[in-house]
Amino acid sequence: MTPALLVPLPVMLPLLGAGLALAMWRHAQVQRIISVTVLSLMLAIGVVLLFAADNGPVVIDIGGWAAPVGIDLVADRLSALMVTVSSAVLLCVLIYSLAQGVADGDDAAPLAIYHPTYLVLAAGVSNAFLTGDLFNLYVGFEILLAASYVLLTLGGTGERIRAGTIYVVVALVSSVLFLVSIALIYAAAGTVNLAQLANRMADIDPGVRMSLEILLTLAFAIKAAIFPLSAWLPDSYPTAPAPVTAVFAGLLTKVGVYAIIRTQSLIFPDGQINGLLMWAALLTMVIGILGAVAQHDIKRLLSFTLVSHIGYMIFGISLGTEAGMAAAIFYVAHHITVQTTLFLVVGLMERQGGTTSLDKLGGLAKIAPGLAILFFIPAMNLAGIPPMSGFLGKVGLLQSGVAVGTPLAITLVVGSLLTSILTLYAIVKAWNKAFWQTPPEEIQPMRLPRGMVGPTAALVAVGLSLTVLAGPLYSYAERAASTLINRAEYVGAVLPDGLRGQGESNDVVDEGAADDVDVEGEEAP
Repeated sequence: MTPALLVPLPVMLPLLGAGLALAMWRHAQVQRIISVTVLSLMLAIGVVLLFAADNGPVVIDIGGWAAPVGIDLVADRLSALMVTVSSAVLLCVLIYSLAQGVADGDDAAPLAIYHPTYLVLAAGVSNAFLTGDLFNLYVGFEILLAASYVLLTLGGTGERIRAGTIYVVVALVSSVLFLVSIALIYAAAGTVNLAQLANRMADIDPGVRMSLEILLTLAFAIKAAIFPLSAWLPDSYPTAPAPVTAVFAGLLTKVGVYAIIRTQSLIFPDGQINGLLMWAALLTMVIGILGAVAQHDIKRLLSFTLVSHIGYMIFGISLGTEAGMAAAIFYVAHHITVQTTLFLVVGLMERQGGTTSLDKLGGLAKIAPGLAILFFIPAMNLAGIPPMSGFLGKVGLLQSGVAVGTPLAITLVVGSLLTSILTLYAIVKAWNKAFWQTPPEEIQPMRLPRGMVGPTAALVAVGLSLTVLAGPLYSYAERAASTLINRAEYVGAVLPDGLRGQGESNDVVDEGAADDVDVEGEEAP
């Protein structure tokens, strides 16, 4: 089987699995087998694509219709990395949730709904990462958002319904902005194919182009929870069940960040709004972490750190350099893993202590020393303690900011350092209160389900492996950034020869094109 035939499978398999799981709604065990099998296959396919894409983007024309007429799915280095990391996270969270369901007698979650919805969410995430078409990106967002509405309100409690309502309203506003942006881009450029937009966008009036860029980025900024469009997140995520919160925190905001990376590098490479993104990154980092410091509930604390660390990713993107983009990509992969792990650990802490309030927890280090280790490792990774992957990602971002050297870039470097220090403070505060302080009421030790501890430990190990394999992974991120900045490889892989370079003079084709294709699409001698 050629690698191109594997590209649609991360989208098709979970959709097929969702249908089978729904048909088997009376058979919970069969649903579990289907879900675990599908996500395991997705992970294996992601790993294959990770290596295949390192030799160049792998493209498949859906329905046999070549771009720009048809819709393409494209696995380049960035999308293959995102599919692999997201599949690993989705699989571990699913196994965790299955063990939690068994331990709770399946009373807390309607399994007949949970498995199909979870697989639909996986399909939406993969579609968003792999699509080469702006409208299909919108479809991917809507698929995962529709599934997330259901997962967020599982159990039907008043608190979850209220949080779900906020989430739905914000998501609908973002979707409307996204759809309006697509319509305006099509009106201006006559296409929604990302590769063809890379060719045509340079011919559009700079004022119009900047307006389109701001509107599209605004839609993604809501989804990525970038300040000041992030107020919805700390009120929505902590109310959901622990596995749902974990997958939301780890993945959904990163799909928004991915969309910003893809569109800023491919469609809007001139960086007209990079200054605006720098200010957004700075405010997101600093205000997010100040919110975390003020929290007395560990779920809300982690939700605010999630917002804050989105700022680091936007920092790298806003620099507009290959080094900044590489650091941002590395940090996205790191943060997906670490943030998901921490929310799973918090689920175990809530199970052990009966609450997530830091004022009511205490003594967990003595009661559950294994749980203390599971929390400590990803917490220190999030804080950026050397030599962990969080530290390496931040160093890459700081070096990139210093290399740019503008006053705003240096201000971002200082803001990043301040945020890192405050993150360590917030994490240490949570550690001391939850694990060392004397609890106001005695907490009875209990045996945590192995099926919940196992996936959590596996994700802790994945987080540590990002440190051990930081050299090869960072090199991969640098190659991914090179493909993004020098767009010719992506455009050449997607568009037929006659369309490469149409609509602009040399801009796409001369930026590191391996085949030296001229503006008519003919091979240069």
